[in-house]
Amino acid sequence: MNLVEVYATVTDERGEPIGDLSAADFRVAEDGIPQMVSAFAAGEFPLSVAIGVDRSFSMASGKVDRLSAVKNAARTFVGALRAGDQVMVIAVGSETEVAAPLSADRAAALAAIDRIEPWGTTPLYDATVRAIDAIQSAKGRRALVLLSDGVDRYSDTQPAALLDRARRSDVLAYPIAIGRTRAPIFAELAAATGGRSFFVKDPRELPAEMTAIARELHFQYLLGYAPARGGEQGWRSIDVTVNRPGVRVRARDGYFSR
Repeated sequence: MNLVEVYATVTDERGEPIGDLSAADFRVAEDGIPQMVSAFAAGEFPLSVAIGVDRSFSMASGKVDRLSAVKNAARTFVGALRAGDQVMVIAVGSETEVAAPLSADRAAALAAIDRIEPWGTTPLYDATVRAIDAIQSAKGRRALVLLSDGVDRYSDTQPAALLDRARRSDVLAYPIAIGRTRAPIFAELAAATGGRSFFVKDPRELPAEMTAIARELHFQYLLGYAPARGGEQGWRSIDVTVNRPGVRVRARDGYFSR
């Protein structure tokens, strides 16, 4: 039987990662049925991450040049990656462009970020699907960090279809909304994948948030289990908890059984 793998992030009340847990501390349930954790790993796993930068004209208009702040934050994130990590840069405008393909080449990623200029509108849902698909084929642990004002314009993809695609992937989503409002889809996207959403009103806070995301991604737990029961193909919910007070656990909320 195939092993179901789930990455879990465990933090304390301050949001700091907790790194001293064992397999015995975790409880995993599938469709409400307790599962036996048969594979467990803790520590720093090599990361393949896509950084999605909203370059639409709305990001560069107004009193604050949010695009410049986002580019600076993206540079901060690249600088926080470890030696074994790989990164790709995706520019989101009227079209979604892979500005730098997945690579361990930090200089190429930084140069691609520097080249991003304001252009077009924001088919954000379409771009998010493409970004998920682009990083899904990478090896190891995969994540998408998306920086945007959160306003979708002219996407063919509907919100429900985006969430469905995210749930069918193995990509942790970290959407960051910059501006006055946070689109509800950001919180839903993070919850579905086991990531985390952020809402930043002041762009000057972005570098600190990006550093926090990098720190969180660099210590997670990998749990594996063989489902206790078979069944038809379809959606299976996953619930991961930790037998310790005062902690928060984030993991994807399920998967599609094939």
